[in-house]
Amino acid sequence: MKKVVIRIAVFLPLMLSIIPVFAQGAPPATPIDGGLGLLLIVGGAYGIKKIKNRSIR
Repeated sequence: MKKVVIRIAVFLPLMLSIIPVFAQGAPPATPIDGGLGLLLIVGGAYGIKKIKNRSIR
């Protein structure tokens, strides 16, 4: 019972502090396309490299 009270006392303020964060939103012209595409290409190339190195051994 004591553990339950401690968990509630710890997590309830954390959960209530998250609510105002959702109200902010992103600016209307947030450019994410160029960087996101580059990260996808680099991540795919890295994954292919790891798969090829794994099958050789």
